[in-house]
Amino acid sequence: MTDKKIIAVVGATGAQGGGLVRAILNDASGEFAVRALTRKPDSEKARELAIQGAEVVAADLDDIESLKRAFADAYGAFCVTAFWEHFSPEKELAQAEAMAKAAKSAGLKHVIWSTLEDTRRWVPLDDDRMPTLMGKYKVPHFDAKGEANHLFTDEGVPTTFLHTSFYWDNLIFFGMGPARGEDGVLGFTLPMGEAKLPGMAAEDIGRCALGIFKQGEKLIGKSVGIVGEQLTGAEMAAALGRALGEEVRYNAVTPEMYRSFGFPGADDLGNMFQFKRDFESDFCGARDPQMARSLNPQLQTFGAWLDANVSRIPIG
Repeated sequence: MTDKKIIAVVGATGAQGGGLVRAILNDASGEFAVRALTRKPDSEKARELAIQGAEVVAADLDDIESLKRAFADAYGAFCVTAFWEHFSPEKELAQAEAMAKAAKSAGLKHVIWSTLEDTRRWVPLDDDRMPTLMGKYKVPHFDAKGEANHLFTDEGVPTTFLHTSFYWDNLIFFGMGPARGEDGVLGFTLPMGEAKLPGMAAEDIGRCALGIFKQGEKLIGKSVGIVGEQLTGAEMAAALGRALGEEVRYNAVTPEMYRSFGFPGADDLGNMFQFKRDFESDFCGARDPQMARSLNPQLQTFGAWLDANVSRIPIG
């Protein structure tokens, strides 16, 4: 393994990081070795990665010294934060700063920062089209990531800024799948109107990240937006119906109604979907399926993902 370039992967047991770990382990070229970073190296997921051939290392995004140790002698790193674990944009910013400083200290040659748009560039805080949340954000789990971009450039870290898309896996793990109405018909609820929602399989994000590392210096300093398909809510409902073998009706609620649903993060997600709806051209335009496929020839369509995963989607 000494001749392989080591990629340190933050969030190695999560969706994006886990996908990259598996992509590296399954890569026939053998160009890279993977160092899987996790707070819990004794967890079942971490042990599975070790069995598969990953070097598993303890690291905590709130402990910069642990990150410096974990990044030491690596070629590159995949950096990501997990907003939904703590619901704190400030924590995300602090963790991004710690990763940027640790990457600089370790002299990494290539970092991928998994980021998103800072929606305040489109919707200022005094714009009442959508509510301001936590006093200074419109879409907290987007805005802090976008705000953190400069932390990597300020440190002079050679960085590719990876703009991801809605995980189709949210239909499995986030309660966003179809629910049966009082009339017995399944409904798929999104506050997107007729706008297209860029989406992809979470596993494909990791494969695209590997493709970026394989590009080397070509994508350093660049923003790369990836997507599997850009579909309307009606198109997603129709695909779900085909996969499930019964009608799925698109329930196009308003963002205001979505924000009122009351589950943790409903206001944040309501604003997010409204941003994607109202700025469809900008948001979709920043995500290129052809670029994603060039990085990851295995890129899945929504239909292909459903064929493999429909049995895992809980029906509400």
